[in-house]
This record gives sequence, C-alpha cells and structure tokens, in this order.
Amino acid sequence: MPVADSKSFPRVNISRSVNLPDLSKAALYRRAPELGPKILFFSGGTALRHLSETLIEYTSNSIHLITPFDSGGSSAVLRKAFHMPAVGDLRNRIMALADRSITGNPAVFELFAYRLPKDASQEELAARLGKMLTGDDPLVRHIPDPMRKIIRTHLRFFEQKRTDSFDLRGASIGNCILTGGYFNYNRMLDPVIYLFMKLVEARGVVRPIVNCDLHLACQLENGRVLLGQHLMTGKETAPIDAPIARQWLVANLSDPTPATVRIREKTEVLIRQADVICYPYGSFYSSLLANLLPQGVGDAVAATHCPKVYIPNLGHDPEQRGMTVAGQVERLLETLRAGCTKPCRTEDLLRFVLVDSKKGRYENPLDLAAIRKLGVEVVDVAMAREDEPGKADSRRVCELLLSLA
Repeated sequence: MPVADSKSFPRVNISRSVNLPDLSKAALYRRAPELGPKILFFSGGTALRHLSETLIEYTSNSIHLITPFDSGGSSAVLRKAFHMPAVGDLRNRIMALADRSITGNPAVFELFAYRLPKDASQEELAARLGKMLTGDDPLVRHIPDPMRKIIRTHLRFFEQKRTDSFDLRGASIGNCILTGGYFNYNRMLDPVIYLFMKLVEARGVVRPIVNCDLHLACQLENGRVLLGQHLMTGKETAPIDAPIARQWLVANLSDPTPATVRIREKTEVLIRQADVICYPYGSFYSSLLANLLPQGVGDAVAATHCPKVYIPNLGHDPEQRGMTVAGQVERLLETLRAGCTKPCRTEDLLRFVLVDSKKGRYENPLDLAAIRKLGVEVVDVAMAREDEPGKADSRRVCELLLSLA
C-alpha cells in the first residue's frame, strides 16, 4: 500500500493558552530532563552561565548558538597568534552544561577554568605548562583516564603551534586545550566541541554560529567607528560615549570593510528543530545581535514554527546606551530581517517580550505601549532576583521558557 508523501499533508496552526510559569510542566520536565524541550539561545559571554547550570535540571536538549567574535582577554591573544575564531565563550557554555555529578568532571571543570598567573615570568609559565603536558601538574593528575590522556594530547597540539613570542600570562588553559583540538581537527571546531561535550557529559548542544575568523565592528551615532568586540563592552576600555548606530562583521581589526558570511546548513537545521527560540539577556550587541548578523539566521528563524521570546537585561548594559526596551526590540527585529531573503511577519521573528516592571532595574522607563505597536506581545512577569533586582532569577526564567514549549 503506497504511503502518502508527508509534504502533501495539510498544515494547521493551533493556538493554546499557557500559564506563566506553568510549574506543573516544569516539575514534569525535572523528573525526566532527557525528554525536555529544545530551547534555543542566541548568546555569548557569561551572562547565561547560571541559567545554563539551572536549565540542565529540566532539559538535556537545549541548543546554544554562540558568538565566536570575541576579541578581548585570552581569546584576543589566541586569535592574533593563530587566526582563528574565539573559543572562550564556547568553553564557558560547555562547562556550564556539564554534569558535575559524573566522576572526574569537577576536576575537568577546575582545569578548564584555570588561568595561568599574570605576574609570573614566561619561563615559569612555560615550565608550568610543561608539567601539564607530562601529567605531573596536580590539576591534570587529578583527572581520570581516558579524559586525562585526551586533554594532554590536545594541549600538546597547542604547544606545538605556540611560538616563543606567545604571551602565556593570564592564558586560559581551557581555551588552550580547545585551540589544540582545533588544530588536531584541521581547523574545525565542531569535532573538538563534540568530543569535550561527551567527555564532561554536557546536557545540550553547543555550536558557534559560524566557524569563521571574523570580528565585530560598529559605528556610534557620533560617527566614531570601533573595530573589535572588546571596544564595545566597556570591560577592557572605557564605555562607549554614544549609542551604537549600526554593527557589522569584518575580516580583521585593521579594515572596516564589511564581511559577509552565511550560516551552515547544519546550523539552519538546529534552528528549525527548536521548540522555543530565546533572545536572552547579556551584552546586547556583542553577544545577542552578533549571532544574528550572518546571512540565513533570519530565514531559519522565520521558518521555525515555535514561540520566539526576547528577555531584555533587567539592569545595566554599557552597550545599550540610550536605548529603551522598545528600541532594543526594534533593533532586534531590524537585525533579524536583514538576514531574511524575503519579507516576513513580525510574529515569525519575535512573538513575546518578557519584562518585570515591578522589580526590574531597567535603565530607561518601560514604554510597553511602544513595544506593542511593533507587533510584539508584552508579558509582564516576575523574573528579577530578590537579592539583586538588576539580574534575572535563573530558575524563574527557566520555568517561564519551559512553560512556552
């Protein structure tokens, strides 16, 4: 008997009402996280570390698309030396999703989080790295086999590529290990990410939005052009002195010429699998919007039939100078539409904005009517931490996102 082609089946849209948060649904997922929903995040940096650590209690299937455009700290030294994407944010998210109950994982976590001292000589640092290579350093010795051998092998690949001029001060050992894996797998990030996620039993999927050596650039409203993510965040340099007018990608930090890149088919597939798409809090331009700049992101989001939600920062973000939440929503939609090849409805890109008008410490007054005029539904719900209202409560946010799945 012939089987009908699935493409010939009619598609219908079904509307449903949900409670926010739906605590019974959250409890159900907590009992069986392996059956949890595929909540997808476009993010970077450390803003979602606590959320990710909490999320694995409810689902083992979250998807994290991470920006590889970081140009500060340890990543800057690695990128300058090896012309590669940034791996620091990838490392942070892998470890945040790691199952700490697995034997050996706390030791791996400690090693990956360790940074070489900034006040030691290059000779002393090279000697310390040498002990890690031989397995004599306590941080490596405490890791059980076969994880220890795999880590030493990848660290050895890094050491082979490192020149005498490479500055080891403040180097992240986790970043060095991932860099070694990057060379071991012929400059591909996916295999080494997959390997280390398996080693630490990370509960979810972590991928860079693109596997390219590109940087962020922006122009401020006063005309000044900044080349490099590190100049935008206010962490390593003074905060920006004017709002950001536009942002784009460049091939290097000496040329403002825009660079174009498209997401891979496997990334499109990940986006289309999502049960919920979340544009989360964090650095607005360098973490969130940076992930939306590659071509194809907007098309993939628009083609995914699931709730799409934006959670603005509840407190201060230097990159959002002069922006209201309505302004953030408008810029978010503008960036998504730039990645679309054809016009689409607002609700196909963004359906909900979650705010906490009672306790959130938003830098500008909340103009909820202006958000609604953009065609986006506002959900006003408790999210702020009791002890620090400028930050979101990770468990409350998890419960809200799970409720939408």
